[in-house]
Amino acid sequence: MTQETKKFADFDLRPELLRALERKGFETPMPVQVCVLEDETLIDSDIIVQAKTGSGKTLAFALPLINSMDPKTREPQIIVLSPTRELAQQTAREFAWLGSECGVRVATLVGGLDMERQIRSLRDGANVVVGTPGRVLDHVRRGTFKTSSIHSIVLDEGDHMLDMGFHDEMEAILQSMDNVERTWLFSATMPPEVMSLARQYLNAPKKISLVTDITSHEDISQKAYIIPSRRRFEGLTNVLIWEAPSRALLFCGTRAETQDIADKLCDIGFKATPIHGDMSQRERNSALGALRGGRVNILVATDVAARGLDIDAVSHVIQFGLPQNLESFVHRSGRTGRAGHEGSNMLLLTAREAKQFRFMASNAGSKMKMEWIPAPDALEIEGQARIRFEKTLLEHALESDEFQSWAEELLTRDEAMMLVSGLLAKAYGDQPAGYSIRTDVEAEMNREKSRNDKGRQGTSASSGRTSDGRKDRSARPVMGGGLMVQFSEGRDDGWEVGALLGLMCRCIGVGREDVGNIKLRDNSASIELSAKGAALFESRKERLAREGLNVTSVRKIESRPYESDRRDGSKGRGESRAPYRDRRPSGTRERDADRPKRRRIVK
Repeated sequence: MTQETKKFADFDLRPELLRALERKGFETPMPVQVCVLEDETLIDSDIIVQAKTGSGKTLAFALPLINSMDPKTREPQIIVLSPTRELAQQTAREFAWLGSECGVRVATLVGGLDMERQIRSLRDGANVVVGTPGRVLDHVRRGTFKTSSIHSIVLDEGDHMLDMGFHDEMEAILQSMDNVERTWLFSATMPPEVMSLARQYLNAPKKISLVTDITSHEDISQKAYIIPSRRRFEGLTNVLIWEAPSRALLFCGTRAETQDIADKLCDIGFKATPIHGDMSQRERNSALGALRGGRVNILVATDVAARGLDIDAVSHVIQFGLPQNLESFVHRSGRTGRAGHEGSNMLLLTAREAKQFRFMASNAGSKMKMEWIPAPDALEIEGQARIRFEKTLLEHALESDEFQSWAEELLTRDEAMMLVSGLLAKAYGDQPAGYSIRTDVEAEMNREKSRNDKGRQGTSASSGRTSDGRKDRSARPVMGGGLMVQFSEGRDDGWEVGALLGLMCRCIGVGREDVGNIKLRDNSASIELSAKGAALFESRKERLAREGLNVTSVRKIESRPYESDRRDGSKGRGESRAPYRDRRPSGTRERDADRPKRRRIVK
């Protein structure tokens, strides 16, 4: 029997589970579910499962674990750790409907919800516990969650939990459980931190991988639109009009940017709402409800806010700006094309960011097929909008012949052309027009191409390469004569290194090569600018303030040699680390409320 023809009924599952699946209309298991269910020895082993987001992994661990548990035992037997409250609540709902006939009781332990209600659910005899690491550990330390009866642990989206800084909490929880028979780790990617955790807490795990190239997904089309660096919002607007998504997730780098972009989109007629870490749980639920209910069709989100969201039928994922890394790109794109549905993943990058992303992908060995195209211009949008409008008119005409005789009579009149023109003006006048950006896009693409050509022809000293053509990785930009700028915002305000770098380049008007060391602390940040950046800084620092970065001090940087030029061959203090690496959650404070409003889309 081939995998494609397998049914849930072909596996040794309890009749109660099969009936629950039948009621939900589930008949054929997804590949990750087949892999876990068909190997009966896995229930007695630790396992590592690498599968894409939206691949059906919740049922892949819920089915075999419920099938093997004793539902009559009113003590916690299974615990599932999830990175976000939304994902934990979603997983708890899956366990609840799947195990309803078996007598499974579920306790959901997440932050932001009533602690007493969670304690009551544990006292009432919950045998499955689903929660976030922080709140679960809180219950363990309070003594309200007794872990001695736990025999099965599931670490769901392990890479996300580590990305979000839950390493210590996860270790403390795992160390508190002495009678564990199996630990199952599910993750979309396997960075070194995940593998280190697996080596420490999993015993000779069996591995299942349904991922060959993390950037390939047969149900997701990949596009990259090139937008102008000084008219990024206009480029985004044109792409949204062109693509006309039915339900979209729009990813931005910071909390402030999500709020700002959502406001601007609403100002010009789109139905959009933000979701970010500064919002209360009630506000986040309201934003999700608006998207699910069709009141908005664009959810503008940060990476952290979007993790674990249970949103069906997302037609488009739009990544606005350069992702932090390829793993972030993959996780974002995984929000569409779920459960067999087709989806579209789009990157909106400037010409320079496009070059950086290609380098990022090639370094990771990715073979993804991505279509690279300039963002559509106002003239192209106008042509496509007319085609769509004419198609809509024809569909209405075919639905009813009520106005056919009137139309025939109008066309016989001398003023027929004027009548049709007036009708179009009345009916078509509110169609979005877009912006004229093609000249800007082409100019920047040509400049970037010229810069690349010059770089290939340059000397080894100017290109940062050794005499044999290899990249000199120790060479750094010269910051002598530049500035060290100190800001009062840091990690606690939601900033991360990549977001700071991108914002400096956009606001000051410099390239990545003009930004040196970025030192990010909890309550402050410092950034080096080259002499070129220093010359532009004073006249443009107000742009940074509008984005939530407030300057506290500025000092001049004295000239210093490249690291590779030091006579003793040593590296300078703090300069041996990659200056742009930071994997903490992104976001920042929101922009001032008195920002000028845009009222409509113009050509």
